[in-house]
Amino acid sequence: MAGTRAPGGARAGTRRPPRGLDVTARALDERFGTAGFARKAMRKAFPDQWTFLLGEIAMYSFVIILLTGVYLTLFFKPSMHEVVYNGSYTRLKGVEMSEAYASSLKISFDVRGGLLVRQIHHWSTLIFMGAILVHMLRNFFTGAFRKPRELNWLIGVAMFMLVMLNGLFGYSLPDDLLSGTGLRILEGVLASIPLVGSYAVMFLFGGEYPGTDIIPRLYVIHVLLIPGILAALIPLHAVVLTWRQTHTQFPGKGSSNTTVRGYPFFPVFIAKTTAFFLWVLGVTTLLAAFFQINPIWLFGPYDPGAISSGSQPDWYMGWLEGALRIMPSWEISVWGHTVAMSVVVPALVVPGLLFTGLAAYPFLERWVTGDSQIHHLLDRPRDVPARTGIGVGGVVFYGGCGSRAATTSSPTASTSRSSGRRGSSASSSSSDRCWPTSSPTGSASACNTATSAWPGTGWRPASSASRRTGGSARSSARSGTRRSPRSPIRVPRPPPTWTSRRPSTTSTAPAAAPPGDACARPSTAASGRTWPPSPNAAKRNRTASGRDRGEGRVTLTRDARTGGG
Repeated sequence: MAGTRAPGGARAGTRRPPRGLDVTARALDERFGTAGFARKAMRKAFPDQWTFLLGEIAMYSFVIILLTGVYLTLFFKPSMHEVVYNGSYTRLKGVEMSEAYASSLKISFDVRGGLLVRQIHHWSTLIFMGAILVHMLRNFFTGAFRKPRELNWLIGVAMFMLVMLNGLFGYSLPDDLLSGTGLRILEGVLASIPLVGSYAVMFLFGGEYPGTDIIPRLYVIHVLLIPGILAALIPLHAVVLTWRQTHTQFPGKGSSNTTVRGYPFFPVFIAKTTAFFLWVLGVTTLLAAFFQINPIWLFGPYDPGAISSGSQPDWYMGWLEGALRIMPSWEISVWGHTVAMSVVVPALVVPGLLFTGLAAYPFLERWVTGDSQIHHLLDRPRDVPARTGIGVGGVVFYGGCGSRAATTSSPTASTSRSSGRRGSSASSSSSDRCWPTSSPTGSASACNTATSAWPGTGWRPASSASRRTGGSARSSARSGTRRSPRSPIRVPRPPPTWTSRRPSTTSTAPAAAPPGDACARPSTAASGRTWPPSPNAAKRNRTASGRDRGEGRVTLTRDARTGGG
């Protein structure tokens, strides 16, 4: 039955779109052919399963990162030029610091809404990383990476690496003490690369560490290079390839490799995803408002001669930090070059194997199983125990190393790897301790053992003279100084001097080290002492008051000239 038409050619009972919208749609269709794509897109079915929200959380977190990052760039100054702080935070007034750190403090205390935006930016980054990681785990355990989605999996792995690297660069920009510690580790890792390590450090830092170029260079990478790559990969990953292929779905009634059961893109999915974006924004804002994160004003400006023993990175970098902590202090010599395995293995080999394994796994599984079929239905993890076991092993490794970094915060543990934490790219053995000499001034400055306490005493060197001047005098020799020589540095108490007392014999001082070798251990044959001294020596010294407690027994006392006792 033919319908009646109204006087303009339209059928009776139908409503024509507004003239302006109709003209615009026709113009776009004539130039780009969008009418056919739009009709198909509006009818595209989206499966209604909660695990699909993980990818949306990541995408919306990235949008929040971009919005807050644009606001922060209006006030942040990526410069390492030294200035005297005169802002609202009174505890740091008059302190010399870089312009990057001063502008970060200005954003936190002087810019309206600056601290809230800073914390939203940081929290959204953590949520972004967490959503990417859980989204990858969901795809791995359910087999969503199989043919024809191998390219989408590779793009996801690349984005995971880029976001992790950009997070490291981002929290290094404020130039506070904590971020400087991370950069010191980065410098140590780069320097440990055989043959090209020193060249890589000079290229990145523009000279010797810390230099004056690292913050501007990281700023360009953080706000321009990596976000630009992500802005190209995310639409390709989430829109182009997803719209070209059908959505994955779990097996069930009405679901097969040729059909998709779900709600249409418009209006159902559009309404739900818009509300979900508002939920992500609201939760991130609440976290930023009520949970403090990265209080840079408590850390102070970066000083190469200072370190906080409890320094820890953000959670997504914890597995690398933990790997550095648990790796033994191994070194090998190859063709005259010393290779610090304690840094190369956890910082370069382990991440290389992890990301290479993630990228190659879809192809390895297809080769092992001989499965070349196209899959649009997902697997239940219980149905593929081999893949599930491999995935659980990866989760345990990632989380185990991260928990190691979170629970190990002693100064010795945090510096034993020497991957830049204390300014050395080589590994230090735990037995490299110096025997105190009879010199009133001690010899700690010649021993490079600021991370080790003297056995049997409560004295721990804070920093050696060479390390104290390394951050100010060394950098002041260059054109741009990182720290002023007037920076307050706590001078430690000099090391104790040990003497031995025996009945009916005169006290003898320890054997002197040969000239020019302050770290040499004394001979133990003459005095009968063993190395290291007993941990109870100081206790015996206090209780015995210099008196012997038995025939032939040795009592260790500290010389009064050193200020000990």
